[in-house]
Amino acid sequence: MFKIPKAKEGQPTASGQVKIKKKSRVPGVMITQYVENLPEGMSTPDFTRKPIALTIQEGKVAVFKAIVTGNPTPAVTWVRSNGEINEERYKTVFDAISGEHQLQMPDVSVDQADVYKCFARNEYGKAVVTVTLNIIEVGFKKSKAMQQSRTAAREIPEDFKKTLRSTADIEPREEKKLEIDEKFWELLLSADKKDYESICVQYGVTDFRWMLKKLSEKKLEREQEQQKVVEKLCNLKPIELKPTGSAEFEFEMSLKDANSKIFLFKDGVMIPYDADAEVKHGLKRVGNRFVFSIDGVNPEDAGLYQVEVDGVKIFSTDLKIPVADFLVKITDVKAEEREDAVFQCVVSHPMQKITWMGKNLAVEQGEKYDITVSEDKLIHTLVIKDCLPLDKGIYTAVVGLKSCSAWLVVEADKNRGAAGKKAARKTTKAGGGGEDLLKIAQEQQAKLQKDREELIAKAKEEAASMPAEKPESEMNTPKVAVEQEPKVERIAHPEKTHPPAQEGDVGKKPQKTEDPAPTENKAEEEEPVQQIKKRARTGPLVPDTVIDPGVYFTSGLSDVTAIIGTEAELVCRLSSEDCDAVWYKDGKEIEETEDISIVKDGTYRKLIIKNCKEDYAGKYRCEADRRKTEAMLFVEDPPRFNSDDLAEFLKPITIKTGKDAAFKLSFVGNEPMKIQWYHNGEELVEDTNIKIEKSSSHSRLLLTKCQRKASGEIKIKVKNQWGTNEAITQLIVLDKPTPPMGPVEIIESSSSCIEFKWRPPRDDGGLPISNYILERQQIGRNSWKKLGKIGSDAKYRDTDVDHGRKYCYHIRAETDHGISEMMETDDIQAGTKAYPGPPSIPKIVSAFKDCINLAWSAPANTGGTNILGYIMEKRKNGSNLWNMVNPPEQLIKEKHCAVKDVIEGVEYEFRVSAVNTSGAGEPSGPSEFVIARDPKKPPGKVIDLKVTDSTYTTLTLGWITPTEEEGVQDEAKGYFVELRPAENPEWSRCNSSPVSLTYFTIVGLKSMAMYWVRVIATNEGGDGEPQDLDNYIIAMPPPVRPQITDRKTKNFMVVKAGNSARINLNFKASPIPTITWLKDGLPVAKHVTVSNTDTSSQLMIPSSERHDTGIYTIIIKNIVGQETSSIEIRVTDDPKPPGPIELEENVSGTVTILWTPSPDEKKDDRLHYMVTKHDSVKCTWQTVADHLFNNRFTVINIMPGRQYKFRVYAINDMGRSDASESAVWEINKTKVKFSLTPPASKNCNFEAPPSFSVPLKMHKSPERYECHMSCAVTGNPRPHVTWYKDNISLNTNINYYITNTCGVCSMMILTVGPRDSGVYTVVAENSLGRVECSTQLVIQD
Repeated sequence: MFKIPKAKEGQPTASGQVKIKKKSRVPGVMITQYVENLPEGMSTPDFTRKPIALTIQEGKVAVFKAIVTGNPTPAVTWVRSNGEINEERYKTVFDAISGEHQLQMPDVSVDQADVYKCFARNEYGKAVVTVTLNIIEVGFKKSKAMQQSRTAAREIPEDFKKTLRSTADIEPREEKKLEIDEKFWELLLSADKKDYESICVQYGVTDFRWMLKKLSEKKLEREQEQQKVVEKLCNLKPIELKPTGSAEFEFEMSLKDANSKIFLFKDGVMIPYDADAEVKHGLKRVGNRFVFSIDGVNPEDAGLYQVEVDGVKIFSTDLKIPVADFLVKITDVKAEEREDAVFQCVVSHPMQKITWMGKNLAVEQGEKYDITVSEDKLIHTLVIKDCLPLDKGIYTAVVGLKSCSAWLVVEADKNRGAAGKKAARKTTKAGGGGEDLLKIAQEQQAKLQKDREELIAKAKEEAASMPAEKPESEMNTPKVAVEQEPKVERIAHPEKTHPPAQEGDVGKKPQKTEDPAPTENKAEEEEPVQQIKKRARTGPLVPDTVIDPGVYFTSGLSDVTAIIGTEAELVCRLSSEDCDAVWYKDGKEIEETEDISIVKDGTYRKLIIKNCKEDYAGKYRCEADRRKTEAMLFVEDPPRFNSDDLAEFLKPITIKTGKDAAFKLSFVGNEPMKIQWYHNGEELVEDTNIKIEKSSSHSRLLLTKCQRKASGEIKIKVKNQWGTNEAITQLIVLDKPTPPMGPVEIIESSSSCIEFKWRPPRDDGGLPISNYILERQQIGRNSWKKLGKIGSDAKYRDTDVDHGRKYCYHIRAETDHGISEMMETDDIQAGTKAYPGPPSIPKIVSAFKDCINLAWSAPANTGGTNILGYIMEKRKNGSNLWNMVNPPEQLIKEKHCAVKDVIEGVEYEFRVSAVNTSGAGEPSGPSEFVIARDPKKPPGKVIDLKVTDSTYTTLTLGWITPTEEEGVQDEAKGYFVELRPAENPEWSRCNSSPVSLTYFTIVGLKSMAMYWVRVIATNEGGDGEPQDLDNYIIAMPPPVRPQITDRKTKNFMVVKAGNSARINLNFKASPIPTITWLKDGLPVAKHVTVSNTDTSSQLMIPSSERHDTGIYTIIIKNIVGQETSSIEIRVTDDPKPPGPIELEENVSGTVTILWTPSPDEKKDDRLHYMVTKHDSVKCTWQTVADHLFNNRFTVINIMPGRQYKFRVYAINDMGRSDASESAVWEINKTKVKFSLTPPASKNCNFEAPPSFSVPLKMHKSPERYECHMSCAVTGNPRPHVTWYKDNISLNTNINYYITNTCGVCSMMILTVGPRDSGVYTVVAENSLGRVECSTQLVIQD
């Protein structure tokens, strides 16, 4: 491909054409203007939406989208850097609706991966933007392909100095100056200083000094812009991906104008946001703190986010989403209490750190949690140390947008020590993936390495074939003379898009090359041209072969941390086995010694340090074939215990109560060290019974006079700057057991045996229970009988008892250490009598005048023995005395009885008691009352059954008692009401027991359902025949014709346009009517809301418009009838004033006013006009006409010589408009000379003595109120007025407010009190006399 040489600055590219670079608001867009001054209304092309870089799998559809602006409309073209865009594989589309220009690539393949450019041109300039397309081959993951492509780019040899040969007569090549992508500076302006290096690596900038100088200039420029809208800007926090799947960035900002607009942009495109947390992009503001959030982050959300205030850029941050996934997810772990739990996972790509969460909270490295990562950065481990039941819950591993969760179940320790003591710390671990996890990680590492090598080989092949494919004239490789070689080496400018791989780059983060910074120069050079210029060359060219890159590092050194005295190994890997490597420490070459070994193992180069010392810490470097890799060796000296002392320390110590216990442990480590002793998790401090000795090499704990409660876990913890070490042992203090625990549970208590059991002691004293010792006392005696030792079972069976006697027992527990205190039982009776429970209530089987038959069932509790029989008792109604039917010695053996000892006509009730070997138990409840008489006949049918009331859910029935006929039907004692739905053939009773009243209300009916109802009379003789209603009934109130119940209903309503209109109508109707609303006889529009209830209806227009004007009619209709009501709604607005006014004089003394109609006249048929007049004599506005429906009016009585003005108002139902005012109207008056001879004037004297034209009045004022007194005084000269109270002048008293205006003299007392009561006098005097006026002020309580 041929390149166009760049035109020099200031040199026109065509006749009258210049090149002026302009800045675009969208980062990454370069604009070139062809004219110095743009014509009015014209503009250069620009991008409002630029295409976004794509990484897509081959075979998919790739689409680049761009939106351009400019006047005239720019022409859009697409080109690619290495290849042509043909119609077979590419399709350019323009969407006129959205304004998008699209480059579509269906079924993309690997060879289409390239850097694409989009040009927008018109006659005033052009705009260009670059975008990268990355293609992932099938079977490769996105992140892997991108990483390997970057790695391969580094492996391609770029140093051609060895292959250069002398050339002659080569034109000097202008040094290229490449402008950095604006996105690079935006990130630096908002980033922390510690992030500068990573951003520079990402964009290929190597000259830090140049970068810092340029950044200082841009910062000064940006701060000057920000000072226009912001007073203070601080605490900038870049965007961070949260484990919950959201992202946030924040800063503190104080705005100069609280009403300033804040905008959010993503990749130059403005995106909406809201304060609502449920939207995609949100803003939360607390004081001066602004927090922008992105909810539900997905890969499409990655990009550059910028915040602007009134067009000024404030903050920029770049969101990057890791694309790694989980190869092995964490699994559920079941751990025992005080055991360590391990969660492990394997990720698909090396990750320095992942996020761990426990019970929805972030987990950090500390004493409770240990977070580690394997050397290859694939296996990540979380260890929860010393698990307790509180640690149970869900734990989550988060990598970018991927996460996996698992349960941690902590089982409580069943073998606890003494009560209240914490279980001992365990050294075992639960969970973890083991060797399978390591194997998967190794396979993944090998696969990544293989893919990387294949990609490197492929890149080398392409680089080797490049000279053969392209002629020399099209080579992109610079041709530089040998004598210019020093200059080539010196050019390490940061504006090179692809900096060469340095020797120390192995192991470092690869530089990002997939989206190079677009430059105007490069864009111009890569544009396709029609004419190709040839340059003659006289010297030899660069050879058409690519030199092999030589030996390079395929795996660099990694930092190693070793403990002093242990072995450390530094390993790297070369691409060739034949190359030797040289090792350096802090710049000095390393030679093999007894402690240091240099090993060559195939392609691996190893430096092994057998016995690490503090002096060995430092920076190590391995060099091979001018390539190098570096890493740090850290030598730590954490606390370490002596193994022999530790083995002795871990053995539990057992002592007797009151004795001393000593613990000692030796250790080594870097000083200073912090030594702590713990007992059951609580730190021990020096005390009377606690002595702690500490030194640099050991520590000793002495516990004196130990008691049983001192048993438990003893832990020593030693900590220094390098780490923490701890050891745990057990202390067992032996003591006699505590007493056995009650209550005693009686297993058997009979006439010949007592068996009972109890609970073991709460604390066994550290030794197992060997025996229980018992003694017994018979209640009523003072002596105790020793029963001796009964073994270790906590139960006893005593067969040496007397029936009916009560016994008490003493129980003691015995161990090898001693005997406990005794536990005393409650009194236990041998052979306790157990009476049977009450039988069921007797039921009346039948009744006659000389016999009543009853039946019952046996009691549920028989007392443990057989029921011998029953005793029946009877009682007359109204009596308190129960009489036995059968004597106790003649028990009723069956569960039924015929009582014959009854008197005819007397009412009885009965009860029965069960009898067993212990005696008679509690009697049953009394039976129903029954009369000793022959059975009755069932009653007849009820009379006059009817419905008395009904609702939608209830029904009330009424009837008359059936008649009695001796020998045929007897009197009814109650009634049953039965109900049957129309669709159900079965009857159901509404009342479980008969009702004695002759009315009943059925509830729980289904609205508007049909039912059949009947009533059955009943008595002792049974149920009578049912009486049905003649017809089915419907569950509804009695039929009522619809009727509107509102007393005052409006028939006209005026509503302002934009306001809501609401009509409420209340009515009564049964059954529930159907309601229909009409507007001008047609159904109401969809935007009109109608809400109905059983008794009301509401029509609402949320936001009324003029077209909603009309007559709204409601139709309420049911099966009985219908009711209608209408109301007119007029939707209008404040009227607009009439147009200009014209004045005409058609008749002398009149004026005709004509005006242009108001714009609302056609919309509002009720609009009319009002005319007012103003003349120069009266100086007031008078209404001369109202309710005018035309546009003219003639005003009469127009006087010559006066100036008139007229105003016209438009009036409608909402009010009056602003006035339209006419010009001044005046008719000139003919002047007639008027002469008058006045009579001779007389001298007048207006002097007068003072006098009161209005005197003072008497005042009565409540306390704490205001009081106001006034009078009127005349006189010439003006009299001087003085106020007095009780002959004391008040004019200078500040408690009184005194005024004298135009002869009106006033005095005000702000708050009246008892001291203000009295006589007040006003004195007026001038040179002609003096006058007084008095009044009295009375204060009311």
